[in-house]
Amino acid sequence: MIIDSLTNIEFYKSINEDIYQGLLFIKNADPEIPLGEYPITDNAKAVVMEYETQIKNHFGYEAHRHVIDVQYCIKNEERIPWSNVKRLTPHTEYNEVKDATFYDMIDPQGEVIIGNDIFAVFYPEDAHAPVYCAKEPGYIKKIVIKVKV
Repeated sequence: MIIDSLTNIEFYKSINEDIYQGLLFIKNADPEIPLGEYPITDNAKAVVMEYETQIKNHFGYEAHRHVIDVQYCIKNEERIPWSNVKRLTPHTEYNEVKDATFYDMIDPQGEVIIGNDIFAVFYPEDAHAPVYCAKEPGYIKKIVIKVKV
């Protein structure tokens, strides 16, 4: 898991070109970008979504086997608890189509508030629980970069 500032994105150019290109997409995105999917590279796409954050989510943690998630709110903020999948108990079978397994919610190993220049990178072992409000429930617009691994 990585938590960092968009001001540091040049650092990622030497680490992973797909993550770097995704961060450039986030940095250059207009907050009024339409919802939907946007191809970035052969191995990365952006998914632009919006929803209301909540005091707690109703599905627990999620983790992916075949993608790295780079997450950033371009409107408002979201709190995302996270934990290593080895600590968790799944409550769904792995779904190949959605590339997701959902896990019971337990105390997190950490949390991040994304938006206002802060992004998070979740690797396949980093279960994350989106939809939590940073302060009060409310509307967010978010970009998730899906990088194939």
